[in-house]
Amino acid sequence: MALTLSDVAAAAERLRDIAHRTPVHTSRTLDALAGCQIFLKCENFQRVGAFKFRGAYNAISQLSPEQKAAGVVTHSSGNHAQGVALAAQLLGVPATIVMPDDAPAVKREATAGYGARIVSAPAAQREKVSAQLARDEGLTLVHPYDDDRIIAGQGTAAWELFEQVEGLELLFVPVGGGGLISGSALAAAARQPGCRVVGVEPAIADDANRSWRSGTVQVLDQPPPTIADGLRTRFIGERNLAVMRQYVYDMTTVSEEEIVAALRFVWQRLKIIIEPSRAVALAPLLSGRYPAPGRRVGVILSGGNVDPFNLPEEITGANA
Repeated sequence: MALTLSDVAAAAERLRDIAHRTPVHTSRTLDALAGCQIFLKCENFQRVGAFKFRGAYNAISQLSPEQKAAGVVTHSSGNHAQGVALAAQLLGVPATIVMPDDAPAVKREATAGYGARIVSAPAAQREKVSAQLARDEGLTLVHPYDDDRIIAGQGTAAWELFEQVEGLELLFVPVGGGGLISGSALAAAARQPGCRVVGVEPAIADDANRSWRSGTVQVLDQPPPTIADGLRTRFIGERNLAVMRQYVYDMTTVSEEEIVAALRFVWQRLKIIIEPSRAVALAPLLSGRYPAPGRRVGVILSGGNVDPFNLPEEITGANA
């Protein structure tokens, strides 16, 4: 059955009193710099520190008793891994997570802490390894983004934002595999149809941008070397692209330098800890790449799982 607007509403009810209702942060300094009113939906305060818990719980909670007993498997660099691990723990479901060899240690440790079994694999092979485990062990694959239940669950972050802030004219969302952007676009269509949803990617990881413009899924040869490690997907899902083509207003990209500048601003001026991947959605507004003069603008800060003691030189400026 095709995904509908009501699926996000159903997911919101399913997650009520399970997921955190995350706060919305504002800053007069940020508004002055960007020339618009910005409302930051702080999913870094969500369970597991990221929006991914929403989709994971929505998906696993709808499995049959037989599927729950057999267990689930997924592949992820970190936040979806943690979301699946915690959701599975809460629901009493065994979870296996295929993580790339270079996954951040802080995310790997947190995933293990929720009781999941971790299987390491080269980043380019993680989808293949998880599919093989599903076949060999009878596990149910909980795909990170190309799954209707995941999309609906991720859309509940924007659903909440529209309850918390009226009259939003634009909503900026970071794009990796496409789960959050497609869910957010569905939520906007249902709750605030006049709000235009804009997806943002690193310029060196623009597969979703090119897919949205061409109408066909574009695949990168290798995981892109962006500092935004949560957005290093090689392609978006077919389901996600279908929703995006219907409901997303625009797509844009930002440079690595613009991502770092937005990240530093949020850390230093707003005192909010977010990941580089989550600064991506704010970067086009803060840099002036995508001006929205006088508009009421929502931005989803989708996660905060970062190790402050092991930061890349691009952020610390160690060689500057």
